[in-house]
Amino acid sequence: MICRRDQLGMEFSPEEIEECRKNNGLLSMELELTHACDLRCIYCYASSGEPLDNELSLEEIKSVITRAAELGAQKIIVLGGGEPLRYPHLFEVIEYIREHDLVVDLFTNGQTLDRKTAQKLYDLQTGVVLKMNSRKKDVQDRLAGRAGATEAIANALQALQDCGYPDEHHSLGIETVICRPNYNELPDLWRWARQQGIAPYFETMTMQGRASEHRDLEVNPEDVKRLFEKLSRIDREEFGCDWQPHPPLVGSQCARHEYSCTITSTGEVQPCPGVDVSGGSIRQEELADILKNSKVFRELRNIRTRIKGHCATCEISVACYGCRGHAYQVTGDYLAEDPLCWLKHPENKN
Repeated sequence: MICRRDQLGMEFSPEEIEECRKNNGLLSMELELTHACDLRCIYCYASSGEPLDNELSLEEIKSVITRAAELGAQKIIVLGGGEPLRYPHLFEVIEYIREHDLVVDLFTNGQTLDRKTAQKLYDLQTGVVLKMNSRKKDVQDRLAGRAGATEAIANALQALQDCGYPDEHHSLGIETVICRPNYNELPDLWRWARQQGIAPYFETMTMQGRASEHRDLEVNPEDVKRLFEKLSRIDREEFGCDWQPHPPLVGSQCARHEYSCTITSTGEVQPCPGVDVSGGSIRQEELADILKNSKVFRELRNIRTRIKGHCATCEISVACYGCRGHAYQVTGDYLAEDPLCWLKHPENKN
């Protein structure tokens, strides 16, 4: 098995990213439809649960999708800040995205994803990423905050596979948060996903939302380093995927701040879920003006020259600028060096 660029998390070329950055455009956009969720995951960055009083209307959602397409976006990622399947107009939104010839990926907890829903997603060529933190019932249910979550995820996965996922035009992935309860099983989960043709998205956790109430979930940088190195060996030796271990994403790199943004369910425009700083509201300003003029976007679009500390001089700074969410949640400065990165310590470079 030889890993494609997209399997290593590099969806866009350096040339596309640079052009987008210079033009204050977009290559992708993350879209939260609702704050409502049928789980209460104890690590949830958004502390989602009940819908908010002032969530975007369907017409507002369609309008921002149109604006994103005009700015050059190629993909819309429907996030799980709440659960997208709880949003009553989900399929109308997906159809609208596809009408604009954009790729759409859906992140879902899978709790209500049955065969009928899976078939609709397949017919609309929607990429699906299931939130799966463990294949052990006690661990998964505890992290999800609800008994029965593990069985529902398994049923959702089977429904998707029965409909033909994954194939050339229908990507299938799992999103996994690295935390203390699932730490020891993650190599086996990674290997299982690769064997199934499922893209594993493993990421370190930002201590925000409900995660900040559960400090016991956090994994220290040295243990994160060991895990990344083990997963790198598995990929290289068993699956022909060769990548250099560095946080915050396993086998991948985060450059989203140079070409993406997050639209919250109330219309705030943020750099990413981890950097929950609003650059403005689509209800008050044009999306293009927010990307061009707001301080947070100006600074993060030029992160390579604005970043501070060890991240500014790191030997892999061309490929990595650490996790801006970690930096912001821990230090209050989204330009600070990533405080959870092991590479900042000289003894950990080898």
